[in-house]
Amino acid sequence: MKKWFKVLGIAGLAIGFVSCEGTVKKEVTTESNDMMEVAQAPIKSILTAEEQAGMSPDEIIGRLKKGNENFVSNNLTQRDHSEQRRMAMIGQYPKAIVLSCVDSRVPVEDVFDLGIGDIFVARVAGNIENKDIVGSMEFATAVAGSKLVIVLGHTACGAVKHAIDNTDAASMEMNALQDLLNEIKPSVVATEVNGEISSKNEAFTNSVIKMNAIKTVEDIRITSPKMAALEQEGKIKIVAAVYDMATGKVKFM
Repeated sequence: MKKWFKVLGIAGLAIGFVSCEGTVKKEVTTESNDMMEVAQAPIKSILTAEEQAGMSPDEIIGRLKKGNENFVSNNLTQRDHSEQRRMAMIGQYPKAIVLSCVDSRVPVEDVFDLGIGDIFVARVAGNIENKDIVGSMEFATAVAGSKLVIVLGHTACGAVKHAIDNTDAASMEMNALQDLLNEIKPSVVATEVNGEISSKNEAFTNSVIKMNAIKTVEDIRITSPKMAALEQEGKIKIVAAVYDMATGKVKFM
């Protein structure tokens, strides 16, 4: 009988030990999860006027490059968009304005790992400038305080391809599209030819895409004496960049 009590006692201790160990493990796991939740807590704040004023154009470019690295490595910052949306009602102080193509495969905010209130985004096929676009840029910089203007071209741009191939949009009753393609054609002419002048020539097409972004930057400076002056004073920068759709990388020029 005493033997049975001893056996039961040992068994009870064993069960108790296992139970305690299980509890400790659970607590450790819970604590680990809590630490993970703290580490991955979504950002709720948005850019403030003080933060915007304290950044230089070069610092902003550096931050955007780091954000693009996050995008390429699929390590985007977690954000509480509901809270950011509410905070953005107070005001906006974006660090930059990006002129991108309308292409749906170029998610500008994601490409730079940005959230609500971080940047202005303007879109037009072929990322060309016009008075409305430049006017928007003047608002972003001279009025709202943005320090950087980026003209973002991208590989496999359909508008550039059609400009290279001399697509006759006017014959299809798309006169506005024809006018847009005509804006890109000077970049086609200005690009050094190596091989055939065709959108099938990928190297040539990519060179035109780069040239078109650079030309748009130059046209912005001509169209807006105000922004040209701000750039001369070192208060803003107007730069060209190209997004590689295959890799996700943005190359600043």
